[in-house]
Amino acid sequence: MAESKRLTQTAIIRELAESTGVNNRVSKQYLESLADLAVRETKKNGIFILPGIGRLVRADRKARIGRNPATGEAIKIPAKKVVKFRIAKSVKDSIVPPKKGK
Repeated sequence: MAESKRLTQTAIIRELAESTGVNNRVSKQYLESLADLAVRETKKNGIFILPGIGRLVRADRKARIGRNPATGEAIKIPAKKVVKFRIAKSVKDSIVPPKKGK
């Protein structure tokens, strides 16, 4: 089975430009400003919602005790902030349809 190529940034920019009727430069500026806005809003408010796709969420992880897999020794993992992307249910269901009920 032949593997399809991944969509590159250039391909995304071209696709956006064609579908909206603008040139590639404007499309690239739009994509860059959207990414900047997502980072800025997630930093400021802890959440950025991309309608119809999902949300970018900043979460706090508590400090915990973990194990070194090589030695089995207990180590302390410090608290930290992480970023997660939570996909919208409608998108998930359209990509991977839910199984039929019993």
